[in-house]
Amino acid sequence: MNVFLLNGAEPRGYSKGFYNGALGEVAKDFFDARADDFDMTIIAEGYDSAEEVQKLKKADVIIFQFPIYWFHMPGKMKCYIDDVFMTGRGEIWINDGRDQGGLYGSGGLMQEKKYMLSTTWNAPNEAFNDPVQVFKGADIDGALFPFHRMMAFMGATALESFSCHNIVKEGDVEKDKQRFLTHLGNIFKN
Repeated sequence: MNVFLLNGAEPRGYSKGFYNGALGEVAKDFFDARADDFDMTIIAEGYDSAEEVQKLKKADVIIFQFPIYWFHMPGKMKCYIDDVFMTGRGEIWINDGRDQGGLYGSGGLMQEKKYMLSTTWNAPNEAFNDPVQVFKGADIDGALFPFHRMMAFMGATALESFSCHNIVKEGDVEKDKQRFLTHLGNIFKN
């Protein structure tokens, strides 16, 4: 299996990207132990858009590892998606789907690909699935609805998401690394 992990951690203020880097290394070790083909891009270190398109094309599974900044992905990750997805027109998507008589959002070429969101949040777990809290009853995937719709537009299928919570106030990276390893083991059974 070909796995591509995109690390969108963007050091900013008190957030240094450590948590997402640690989780990325857990994924690397997990897939290396299985003898899967694993590749990773750390956006903050720079990238070549054409090379990234080829990584996306090669991947069977894409893992998006990123912190939530102000309720969404970091700015450099959004720029990556804009740059790489536009560079990939004709290779990872054709158009919005209507040109060939389909519905809007059906022009992606990633139908054989799966993706996973692995996110880190300052928001505590109890902020989700509660109509009184800021997310108004939404779960993690509901809070990340636009990201999931973007990947549906590309044709990819979601795997079960993973998330770490309250990492600024009460983060336990060792515990979360073990939880992520268990999550990967449950999703990618031999």
